[in-house]
Amino acid sequence: MYSGLEVRVPFCDYRVVEYAFNLPWTLKACSGREKGIVREAFRGLLPDSIIDRKKSPYPKTHHPLYFRLCASAVKEILDDKHSPLAGILDRSGVEEIIGHPDKIASPWYGQLMRAPQILAYIIQLDYWFRKNAVTIEA
Repeated sequence: MYSGLEVRVPFCDYRVVEYAFNLPWTLKACSGREKGIVREAFRGLLPDSIIDRKKSPYPKTHHPLYFRLCASAVKEILDDKHSPLAGILDRSGVEEIIGHPDKIASPWYGQLMRAPQILAYIIQLDYWFRKNAVTIEA
């Protein structure tokens, strides 16, 4: 913007986003596929190999170290009696996620939220609660 150059991604235009947000799911997922309406809109304009390819979720890490680091950080949160989350987290539930991450067969939220992402979410919540001095009263 400083140089007068503005790059726009068509799907980020607020009018397209507002329109798409209000579409019924049956239309968004036409042909039973995620982004079905977009796929059909561009059929014939883009190669079928692009139209029909499997969606590649972003961001998502499959590296085992990421899970271990998140699990370690969440364990520290669970053990910290001063954590704002101490009174609201289901400790046994979180420990179950850490101990058996593959038991989460379907996403918790969206398309990505499995064990590592749930743990990362807990870390982010703890950080945000502390940074904003959030207190939770029973």
